[in-house]
Amino acid sequence: MKNKTLKIMQHKRIIGILLTVVFLLCIPLVAMQFTDEVMWTFVDFVVMAVMLLGAGFIYEIVMRKVHKIQHWIILIVALLSVFLLTWAELAVGIFGTPLSGQ
Repeated sequence: MKNKTLKIMQHKRIIGILLTVVFLLCIPLVAMQFTDEVMWTFVDFVVMAVMLLGAGFIYEIVMRKVHKIQHWIILIVALLSVFLLTWAELAVGIFGTPLSGQ
């Protein structure tokens, strides 16, 4: 019974990740309808979807495999840091790589 409950919770988290990604991608899509300040292309949506899904699924793996709270916190902070730095680089080019958004 415990394994069945655990599996249901894991599936709910995956569905939650997918719905969160869809919701977050709808924000710039809707904003593009009302302002010229947001100008995303199809590639921008694909890249952000891959980044969000990747981060979400890595989070899910950490939740399933890591049992020590200290290790869990370190890994989630590292994941969040890498995600935010990559997003900032792609958006405004804080490091000046050829992938920057400038």
